[in-house]
Amino acid sequence: MLPEELRELAAKVRAQRAEAQFLEVKAAKDGCPKRLYDTLSGFSNQDSGGILIFGLDERAAFRAVGVYDLHDLQKKVTEQCNQMEPPVRAVFTFAEYEGVNICSAEIPAIDLAERPCYYKGAGKVKGAYIRVGDADLPMTDYEIYSYEAYRKHVHDDERTVERIPVSMLEQTRLERFLNDKKAERPQFSLLQEPQMLEMLNVTRGGIPTLAGIMNFCIYPQGIFPQYSITAVVVPGYEIGDVGEDLERFMDNRRICGTISEMVEEAVGFCKRNMKVKTIIDPDTGRRRDKAEYPLNAVREAVLNALIHRDYSEHTEGTSVQIDFFKDRLEIHSPGNLYGRMTVEQLGVARPDLRNPALAVMAESLTGAENRYSGIPTIRKEMADAGLPDPVFENRRNEFVVTLYNGTVSYRSVSSKPSVVMESALYAVNGPDTEEMPGEKSVQDLLKFCAQPRSKTEIAEFMGVKTLYYAMKKYVNPLLRSGKLVMTLPEKPQSKLQKYYAAGRG
Repeated sequence: MLPEELRELAAKVRAQRAEAQFLEVKAAKDGCPKRLYDTLSGFSNQDSGGILIFGLDERAAFRAVGVYDLHDLQKKVTEQCNQMEPPVRAVFTFAEYEGVNICSAEIPAIDLAERPCYYKGAGKVKGAYIRVGDADLPMTDYEIYSYEAYRKHVHDDERTVERIPVSMLEQTRLERFLNDKKAERPQFSLLQEPQMLEMLNVTRGGIPTLAGIMNFCIYPQGIFPQYSITAVVVPGYEIGDVGEDLERFMDNRRICGTISEMVEEAVGFCKRNMKVKTIIDPDTGRRRDKAEYPLNAVREAVLNALIHRDYSEHTEGTSVQIDFFKDRLEIHSPGNLYGRMTVEQLGVARPDLRNPALAVMAESLTGAENRYSGIPTIRKEMADAGLPDPVFENRRNEFVVTLYNGTVSYRSVSSKPSVVMESALYAVNGPDTEEMPGEKSVQDLLKFCAQPRSKTEIAEFMGVKTLYYAMKKYVNPLLRSGKLVMTLPEKPQSKLQKYYAAGRG
């Protein structure tokens, strides 16, 4: 970083009066902060790394207060960097800003194979942190395990389950699978069946693997109840919304079985709960039915959720979840993106496979291509249907695919269309939509959120008596439309959560 870039960054921080995912501010007027280990760990463990700025005081509206001694600060920060495992190699920059000296320390991301970076004095379990918004939070046991599993090439789909004997695998399905493999590779038929099962990772040492159980067991959920799908239809826009008769769910089902059985039943559930629009061609008079969501996109999203979910012991209590809302369909898969894959690389780069044995089996049993085409297919199907782009989120312990139906929904609030309509119009027509109901109040709120605001501040500004109503009527629709952004996106329910207008500063 050049001194001029440091000055520009400091000015932006002062204008926004907020830290960020990649940015932490420390005063350092009276000495070097004594404990930077949490931030050093958090920055090192995220792909973008991070920047520490010394000389701005967060408690004084991020005013420039200067650094006590540039040389000594650099020395002591380096000493703390050397207490990390692996050691952190910070890059320092000095600059004069508003008449005082400030300093930045750029913390590079460490290679994925070396994560987590942690403070040696606390040990890996207590000394490893992850950056969430502008906070450094201790890593969970699962997050630490994820790095270990990737580094050591541990594939949980290949672990054996001694409680299930081979006799409990469905023989007809297993025989069909073996016949397909014999047809692909004629010499494969020279092997004895137990050898085939070993080579195909259905068994290990004569004991079924998890991949074998999830694809061939008569009832996998007898052993792993949560390796299933929970599917619900909510009568509103958020979990907790109720219908006219106070019903919480309009449909609610637990879907069990093998991977292929769950895929088919889940797609059937989605199809059953979709709205269908009838379109008449004005030229031919032919009728065409258009589903609320393209079934091919739904099928790919469900397949990906089941095949690529985390099957480690840390997630045995978590199922894949399908949530139908009035304006969207969400598919939640336990475990975040595996290996070096990022959301931006989805459908472009070749991913590391978390469950290679299970994926190969599913290719034969479900028709999954296993050619990294799932994400492009979802995007193409949504585009061909004239619907908004799918949204892919790599949350802290889950991966979420969201499909929006693109409809404009009305809800009666003081005899005018709801803000859900406004957010939908934003998505379709952009911010310059003419005569948008209630736009003045929405625009006033966005201006108010030029700097981060809490739920209470937003409710007071809008003249709303309850936080629930403020979130439901204003904040949530604007979050869905992308007009508002969370300061702590990975921890949406945090008491420290604030909201700001996208593109501010």
